[in-house]
Amino acid sequence: MHHLIAAELIQLAKYDLEVRQQLQEENKLSPGYNPEMEAVHKQNAARLKQLIAQIGWPTIPKVGKEASEAAWLIVQHSIGDPVFIKSCYALLEQSAGTVNPQQLAYLHDRICYFEGKPQKYGTQYEDKGLYPVEDKNKVNALRTKLALKPHSMDIITEATKTELPTDLHTDPEFNAWRKKVGWI
Repeated sequence: MHHLIAAELIQLAKYDLEVRQQLQEENKLSPGYNPEMEAVHKQNAARLKQLIAQIGWPTIPKVGKEASEAAWLIVQHSIGDPVFIKSCYALLEQSAGTVNPQQLAYLHDRICYFEGKPQKYGTQYEDKGLYPVEDKNKVNALRTKLALKPHSMDIITEATKTELPTDLHTDPEFNAWRKKVGWI
């Protein structure tokens, strides 16, 4: 097992969460993407790219459960780098059986969210509640398979209209950012 890499991954994720907590306490997290938080996310992603080049995706057998979760958290937060997130999603898919399958679901939905498409597993939320899902009749079966708590049908129905637009985001500032970093 790669003990030093594991320890470093855990430290990177811990630092991310500490900065996030600090900014939250100072009420500096929203609206928009806080530059200090963005800098941490970019720095962590850059280091994770180097580690992946060295050992491949940090699976549980390679680095242990906590460090594998830490790598996933770093990717989840690398929202300014769509190419990296999508490449990590592919690596996670290839690593099935050696990673937590919930990570794949969360990352899939995260990509859908930033692309403005409905999500599959119902893991992403926005200010007004659950982000829309692609199939409201299948989402709870998918969640149950991954040991995720099912959503109430009310929450799912409220989030998901029968006819969804091709891009679910309407905020011009958010859309300008998504375009700038390459989500759309």
